[in-house]
Amino acid sequence: MVALVRPPQSTFELACAAEVFGLERPGLPARYAFSVCTEQPGPVATLAGYDMLVAEGLDALRRADTVIVPGWLPVERPPSDTVVEALRRAVERGARVVSICSGAFALAHAGLLDGRRATTHWATAGKLAEEFPAVQVDPDVLYVDHGEVATSAGAGAGIDLCLHLVRADQGAGYAARVARSMVMPPHREGGQLQYSAPPNAGQLDGSLAPLLDWATGRLGEPLAVADLAAHAGVSARTLARRFDEQLGTSPGHWLLVQRITAARELLESSDLPLDAVARRVGLSSATNLRRRFLGALGTTPGAYRRAFRA
Repeated sequence: MVALVRPPQSTFELACAAEVFGLERPGLPARYAFSVCTEQPGPVATLAGYDMLVAEGLDALRRADTVIVPGWLPVERPPSDTVVEALRRAVERGARVVSICSGAFALAHAGLLDGRRATTHWATAGKLAEEFPAVQVDPDVLYVDHGEVATSAGAGAGIDLCLHLVRADQGAGYAARVARSMVMPPHREGGQLQYSAPPNAGQLDGSLAPLLDWATGRLGEPLAVADLAAHAGVSARTLARRFDEQLGTSPGHWLLVQRITAARELLESSDLPLDAVARRVGLSSATNLRRRFLGALGTTPGAYRRAFRA
């Protein structure tokens, strides 16, 4: 994992990647080697008011399995031809290229987002769409992953994307342990537009956190949206509105995501038959588990288990 930085570098966006991929955690085997490079090695100014010393140049990208562009400011200043060529060559040889927040502009200048769906910070999504009409800009989502190219929304969504990549690379169990050490949710619901304007008074009332904790501890039970509403003491319509306001999703979809996540962890960490896994996460049968798993992840539970046991 190699992060490509340029002055003035956002320290937070770089830290998103460094915290997830570059930190050694006691009791958790290291799966990534993380380093930083820049076009002109030496002191690199940051938005935090100090310089950081970056010793490696663009040659570091030649060995990278994943290239991360943690922001690209100011977005009005395009990358040099040398940087564009380095990014293109990374993709051509099979590396994964990832942007955080405004880093999408660097990828767009390199043509890596042409014909693809992509995202960036909601405040600059319109500018990205205007300058690069070949890019299908989605201003709502937290991240978009095409496999070889991935983009995240505003700075905090960089953590969401990095944890998603860990989950895809190493499995849900490993990603959950990384997230837990960061005191972060392994998967955050909703899109970035829920953060693009100050919430109204109604959004500040009736936090869903107690209900989510209650439901997460009962995934093996036949919970339905009506059960969630009854436990919260509200109507199904009111519950749906609160989920939309606070999480940007529906109660039913949230519940399904929790069950799929729990199933992934069981498939990675146990030899339970599929029927037993399905019952433990509230999906009732192996047939339903396969259908839901395929719809959510594009693979079968058996194939997923084999991939992470290999």
